[in-house]
Amino acid sequence: MSMDLDDLQLLLDVAQLGSFSQAAAIRGWSQPVVSQRIALLEHQLGSPLFRRHRRGVTPTPACEQFLPAARTALTALSEGRLAMQGAPAMPRIQLASLPSLTSVVFSPLLMELVDGPFEIRCDSDHSGGIMQALLNGGCDIGFVLKCPPVAGIQMELLCRSPIIVVASPLHELAGCRNLTLHHLADQRLAPQQWGVACDVFIQQLRRLRRATSPLHAIQPASAARELALEHGFITLMPALAVARDLELGRLVRLDVEGLPQDHWDVMMAWRGGKRPNPAKETVLTIARKMAERWRNDPLRSATATTP
Repeated sequence: MSMDLDDLQLLLDVAQLGSFSQAAAIRGWSQPVVSQRIALLEHQLGSPLFRRHRRGVTPTPACEQFLPAARTALTALSEGRLAMQGAPAMPRIQLASLPSLTSVVFSPLLMELVDGPFEIRCDSDHSGGIMQALLNGGCDIGFVLKCPPVAGIQMELLCRSPIIVVASPLHELAGCRNLTLHHLADQRLAPQQWGVACDVFIQQLRRLRRATSPLHAIQPASAARELALEHGFITLMPALAVARDLELGRLVRLDVEGLPQDHWDVMMAWRGGKRPNPAKETVLTIARKMAERWRNDPLRSATATTP
């Protein structure tokens, strides 16, 4: 049975994008062409590869079992080509993080591993997308929020980061004491959409608000941070996402009574395997050391001890 390597790459792209149409668009093809190529692969492999639904497609269990082999084959081909050109390939680790955590996760990891004997690739996605990528082999280590256990995926709590209120040090409420929700209610507010409790908090503020202007919630953390830094907004977000700004005095924390006692549980997730992977183990070790520093820093963590 002969299998086209381009079709293997197509398979990986459809699995990652969750859409025949998007996989077609990046190639300049029509969607029916992708459907035909995937149908040919399904015939060759003797099993359905995707479940169709209104929002796109998801890999079948058989497809998820095959994806690591497809990725290995394409990686081996790429490494072989590099070796022929006199540029031997190095082991590669694929990392993924929530967009709101990329700066606090990727930067310190890369600084620690910049001279390591392997290459790192970084990407961002929501927690569900990262977990799916871990399952299908598109990601080696993910940094996600706490979510239900997934068979085959190991998860470890790195940090519990409280939701805090921050503003520019030039804001009129900076340095004020004994603030309450009434003081916040009529300010320009744009909390980061940190979870369900954010919507509850906005409803609570709306009842206290005298102004008729809207209350916004925003993602990711970088957008909420910019509104506070550059445009005079007050925002609520995980302390971990702005700890460096607080340390350098670019933002200040407002001490407000009656805030929701909420937090982000930042998890590290990876797929276990019988085959040793020194590069992955190195990244896991460095990430644990990074998390220990977070937990011992009151600016970042809900506690100064390991959760």
